[in-house]
Amino acid sequence: MSCYNRSHGPSVFVLMGIPGLEAAHFWIAFPFCSMYLVALLGNFTILFVVRKEPSLHLPMYYFLCMLATLDLVLTTSTVPKILGLFWFHSNTIGFEACVIQMFFIHGFSAVESGVLLAMAFDRYVAICAPLRYTTILTSSVIAKIACAAFVRGIGFMTPLTCMVSRLPYCGPNVIAHSYCEHMAVVKLACGDTTPNNIYGITAATFVVGSDSIFIAVSYVLILRAVLGLSSKEARQKSFGTCGSHICVILIFYTPALFSFYTQRWGHNIPAHVHILLADLYLLVPPMLNPIIYGMKTKQIREQVLKPFYHKGAQIES
Repeated sequence: MSCYNRSHGPSVFVLMGIPGLEAAHFWIAFPFCSMYLVALLGNFTILFVVRKEPSLHLPMYYFLCMLATLDLVLTTSTVPKILGLFWFHSNTIGFEACVIQMFFIHGFSAVESGVLLAMAFDRYVAICAPLRYTTILTSSVIAKIACAAFVRGIGFMTPLTCMVSRLPYCGPNVIAHSYCEHMAVVKLACGDTTPNNIYGITAATFVVGSDSIFIAVSYVLILRAVLGLSSKEARQKSFGTCGSHICVILIFYTPALFSFYTQRWGHNIPAHVHILLADLYLLVPPMLNPIIYGMKTKQIREQVLKPFYHKGAQIES
């Protein structure tokens, strides 16, 4: 990274894993590995199905592919190292690798928040202005929205990692976490960390706060439009597609906000509870997102199950 510039400090950090649960690391890794494999299988399936089926080449599914790609990046940038730590006691990570991992975690989490906002806008247009859906969400507009989400997320979080890389580290090099979370690393610095704390809180609050407000406004307008539909079947279909997206939003934001704010102010919460939830934040949403959309979205469900229908038909014949 171009902002990387430090004159002294540790060449490596030591990750503790989950403080207080070190004896259980070996067994905790099994459900973590299972969730990671499900996340890989589910998100790659989403990408494969949407790419293969022309009828799914619509804005909603393009945004879903963006979400799946981001989930793959978030899990792959952290979970293999966590599994190495839990199973093989590979607890060291280079300073540069730690900063890069932090960049991926916080930067792409911010990008994912922007994609969730874009998906809320997609649902708003589809339900509140269905006749203009294809003219509003053209390919160029989708590309611009994706670029805006990426540039905003990376733009806000790049200074965060740059500031961390420039801090002096002259004390312990043991990170009380399973991965290089921003505040867990900042706590090891021996210089003034006030700018880091202020910028971190401000950036996260702005990204999550603004996105949450706009998502809430979108769904208030969507709810009003859905309740005004005369057809019961249309209302059920609209609630079904929006319900899956709301589940994904809650799964993403709830543990993220809990982890972020307890790291700074949740001193009464046991460390192992906080770290365990922070780990699950990187695993549970990527695992559940494709399952929720696969169950709730008829088009995806049909494409995934189509090979089994064909096999069943061949066996019967």
